[in-house]
Amino acid sequence: MRVLYLITACSAALSAAPAVKHLRVKVPMRDGVRLSANLFLPSERGRAPAVLERTPYGMGADITPLYQTFVDRGYAVVAQDVRGRYESEGEFRPLTQESADGDDTLNWIARQPWCNGKIGMIGGSYRGIVQWKAAVLGNPHLKAIFPVVSGWDDYRDRFYSTGGAMKLGNRLGWMAENLKLPEYRPDFGKYVLHLPLRTSDVAATGQPSSMLQQALDHPAFDSFWRAISVREAIGAVRIPVFAVGGWYDNFGESDLDAYAALRKASGLNRVVIGPWPHDMSYKFPHADFGPDSGIPVGALQLAWFDHWLMGKDEPSLSEAPMKIFVMGSNRWREEREWPPSQGRPRDWYLGGQGRANSLEGDGVLTDRPPERAAQDTFVFDPLDPAPTRGGAVCCNPRVFPWGPMDQRPVEQRSDVLVYTSGPLASDLEVIGPVKAILYAATTAKDTDFTAKLVDVFPDGEARNLTDGILRLRYRDSLEKPQPATPGEVYKIAIDAGVTANVFLKGHRIRVEISSSNFPRFDRNSNTGGRIADETKLLKATQTIYHGREHPSRLALVAMPRGARTRNLKPGRQSAGPQAR
Repeated sequence: MRVLYLITACSAALSAAPAVKHLRVKVPMRDGVRLSANLFLPSERGRAPAVLERTPYGMGADITPLYQTFVDRGYAVVAQDVRGRYESEGEFRPLTQESADGDDTLNWIARQPWCNGKIGMIGGSYRGIVQWKAAVLGNPHLKAIFPVVSGWDDYRDRFYSTGGAMKLGNRLGWMAENLKLPEYRPDFGKYVLHLPLRTSDVAATGQPSSMLQQALDHPAFDSFWRAISVREAIGAVRIPVFAVGGWYDNFGESDLDAYAALRKASGLNRVVIGPWPHDMSYKFPHADFGPDSGIPVGALQLAWFDHWLMGKDEPSLSEAPMKIFVMGSNRWREEREWPPSQGRPRDWYLGGQGRANSLEGDGVLTDRPPERAAQDTFVFDPLDPAPTRGGAVCCNPRVFPWGPMDQRPVEQRSDVLVYTSGPLASDLEVIGPVKAILYAATTAKDTDFTAKLVDVFPDGEARNLTDGILRLRYRDSLEKPQPATPGEVYKIAIDAGVTANVFLKGHRIRVEISSSNFPRFDRNSNTGGRIADETKLLKATQTIYHGREHPSRLALVAMPRGARTRNLKPGRQSAGPQAR
């Protein structure tokens, strides 16, 4: 699928100047493979800074409005099909090809008589990933990048979660949209259920995929992933980075982690995170964050490259380097650190009498550990997993709906434990990572535990904010999986994502605990074996303990009232509806 993003030009139209076009130019790589590119130049004469977009979705047959805007501004624009896609030669191997190919392309552009040697890169999703891959090599011609909804780590972003479960719907859905045989008609509802996972590539695309096979061969974060990880090599990124992401995008957490890491290293980076899904739209069928939730990304791009490639003074770049949209209050907020330095830990403890199963159960959240010890039990059946309902999923909402949705249908299940606070007496602003700290036991040698943060409205609507999963074998680390001992109580931490949300007065905070969120994540077979090759799925009985000895809790980061940061006035960062 070729996803479109809010990376259009400024709302104020510029007078279009004729671009000098050179279509389907062959760019040689170091191994002799030639990649196809379209060139759009501001004039036949003179040297200009260049903007490069490398894409697996087709470079197109002519200039786009975005490219025209850059040409009008005096930039040369290069749009290139990556290796093995559309008009470029070679075999498509996305896990290993993009660093060297990006480096070779940058060097080729810098040698051309129309380029002054200064290059920036643009694009979203895969087109943002290739920017990070090029940036870690330190090419002297690459002066700045602007990745949108891209993340920075192949393992944690594109294939597996921070808790070690595979992002099944994401991966198979993307493959079915982009890598399927021409006449093959995949069915999302069927291929995500296919067993074993080892042959799910054929179920989704009609043919084997070396990319998926490599990922399945390396379910832990081992030397294979470490060698290709931007996250592991972030110290090599010395150029300015402006990232854009969304609270309901698969890569939002990673975009913020990258910002935090680079902020410590150089301080040259910026980030904007809004209430968006992967395609950067900001209108959902089940939630409205107001007309000010959009931003003029195209204008930000122009300002960014005008500063770093043309040396222009851009006043907007003197503002705070992080802008985040706070849901609930529906306002933009400026910060400098992630998480915000003013934030303070705020724990909500799981409680009840041991019958938290479903929305009709007795599970509660309290601000102190309950005096009475209790335990909640449910049966996890991988043949009947708790379903995904919205959230930060990717990449086609027509087959895999995303964003905020009412979770009450999921909360009717007996294998979902529901813990809810009382109505809040005042607004509670939460900005930062979300974690569930649980004391848990299972009858299986390996299993999963999931957590979901929910904002409950006075009318009962249960709107999902974040979610996450932990594969129990990775409870100590992603690098060294360890089998579980049935019946043993483990203290585990589930990374449930990131958010910025005001739980308004009268709202309630809810956390759902279960063992599946399918097909966002793959199902654990509960056998303790290699999940990629399992066809046998076993039931597991799961127990969550709470009380003073086992203080299972939801860990949030709350902002104090009157924190010294700037809440932007509504509309400050908005350009109204944008073309997508």
